[in-house]
Amino acid sequence: MVHREGSVLVTWEITQADRAGWQRQAVRELAAIIEDCAGLPLIAWTVGPAGPVLAGRVTGLLAAGQARAVLRAALALKESRERPGSGGTVFLLASAHRGGVKVRLTATVFEEETQ
Repeated sequence: MVHREGSVLVTWEITQADRAGWQRQAVRELAAIIEDCAGLPLIAWTVGPAGPVLAGRVTGLLAAGQARAVLRAALALKESRERPGSGGTVFLLASAHRGGVKVRLTATVFEEETQ
């Protein structure tokens, strides 16, 4: 890795110990999420290899409102985006930093019918 501090070029190496530490940090945060957020739907989680990162994908069928509640409230994710999909679906993405870990969660859901 290379980083510039003013006019000085600083280099450092990312070691296997660094990567293992990031993964342990992400796993600890995942354990905290599972402990703190009762009633979460089924989520497939991936621990990232570069930096303390967790990526989750809601795998069950949820209504859009329920998925939004999970992404924003239960997991305290701050940034969120939505994109219309096909066949009445919506792609949801939310992210935040929790305990020093970047957490990103996605879901493809069916938009509720409005009366």
